[in-house]
Amino acid sequence: MEVSGGIEVKKIRIGNLLLPSNVLMAPLAGYTCYPFRMLAYELGAGLCFTEMCSANALKYEDRATKRLLITAKDEKIKAVQLLGGIPAVMERMAGSELLKDFDVIDINMGCPVPNVFKSGEGSALMLDWKRAAAIIRGCKKSGKIVSVKCRTGIREDDMFAAEFARMCEASGADMLTIHGRSRSMMYDGKPYVKEIALAKAAVSIPVIANGGIFSVEDARNMMEQTGADGVMVARYGLEHPFIFSELTGKPCDKTAFQILMEQIELTAGYYDETFTLGYMKKLASYMMKKRKGTKKFKEQLFRSGSLEELRKVIALIFYNREGE
Repeated sequence: MEVSGGIEVKKIRIGNLLLPSNVLMAPLAGYTCYPFRMLAYELGAGLCFTEMCSANALKYEDRATKRLLITAKDEKIKAVQLLGGIPAVMERMAGSELLKDFDVIDINMGCPVPNVFKSGEGSALMLDWKRAAAIIRGCKKSGKIVSVKCRTGIREDDMFAAEFARMCEASGADMLTIHGRSRSMMYDGKPYVKEIALAKAAVSIPVIANGGIFSVEDARNMMEQTGADGVMVARYGLEHPFIFSELTGKPCDKTAFQILMEQIELTAGYYDETFTLGYMKKLASYMMKKRKGTKKFKEQLFRSGSLEELRKVIALIFYNREGE
């Protein structure tokens, strides 16, 4: 269906799964824990991913990394993003007991961070197609749906999204998400929509467009210019979670205050107080960005030493304030 002022919303089939919408939430370190994913799903997202999980850390059952895998029965479709550069380790972890609850494995081939790139992981895999293909094939042996998140290339003067997309499809990938920037651009600069369009035309699997989407208009333009099957929202989803409702037309009558209160309760039910405080401070900080007269509360927000203190500060910032 066509959403008034939004994008054409449709269901997407990947493997044996039918996603309820073609608006996805990106995996974001420090944010896309189970509570935030449930919020995005509630507001209309068709698929959400865990934070980036290191396959090597999972191999050693690292406690902090295992915490990234927390989920529950009410998360109907579960997708984990794996980071790794060694095919054998990626294959082993994809089929491990740790990931038994997950339906989708998203392989990170786009992270541009220097220490990740230097270790041969993330976007570095776009320079080693043989290894990238082996990782996709290895993860497919798990029997799970496999998606790949990549970039348009390594440098602005050398883009090869279409060719890389063909390799991913030939190796067994069920879906591809393309961040419209090269590795050298990091997270800044106008996305190269033409590269996403070329990749979309080169394969038959669903292609999701990512990068530079900070409004409904951005999402609509991205869909029109690339022909992509859907869009992936990243940082703007933290600042304005209602974007999922606006893009999909799924009604939401909750205020930002109600959403944050519910997030506190859900997070506290699955994580300890230290994690809950840290996550909620970061989320509230994002959501207060464009609210008038709230800067004076930011220091107070980050000084909160208990959930009770945090609730009081969030009430000062969000309850019955302008914009609610």
